[in-house]
Amino acid sequence: MENFIIVAVILLIVGGAVAYIIKEKKKGAVCVGCPHAGECAKKRQGGCNCGNNTDSHE
Repeated sequence: MENFIIVAVILLIVGGAVAYIIKEKKKGAVCVGCPHAGECAKKRQGGCNCGNNTDSHE
């Protein structure tokens, strides 16, 4: 019974993460993990360097 609960919790966490990524991609976010993905200048140019600290978002 404990194994079932552990598997259910893991599936809920993974399912929530996948649902979040799908929702953000539908909104047009290029870099889902970047807090500035919606307003990134690189996004408008077809790419985003949110992981590379070369573009300041301040």
